[in-house]
Amino acid sequence: MDIQVLGTGCAKCKALENATREAVLAGNIDATITKVEDITRIMQVTMTTPALVVDGKVVVKGRVPSQTELINMLKNK
Repeated sequence: MDIQVLGTGCAKCKALENATREAVLAGNIDATITKVEDITRIMQVTMTTPALVVDGKVVVKGRVPSQTELINMLKNK
C-alpha cells in the first residue's frame, strides 16, 4: 500500500503524519509512507490540508482521524 501524507508542515499536518505512522505499526499494515510538503504537488491533489492519500485516492482531508479510525480505514483498503 502506498500512503502519502500531504501537508506543508503545520501542526495538524505533523499530527496526521505521526498518527498514520503509528496506525501502520499498530495495525501491522504493509505500507510505504511518504510525506509531501511541496505545495504545487499538494494542489494537484487537493486544496485542503492535511490530507491522506492511499493508493492514489484521497481518504481524509482537513482533519486528523483517531487512531482506531485510521487503522480501520487502512485495513479495509
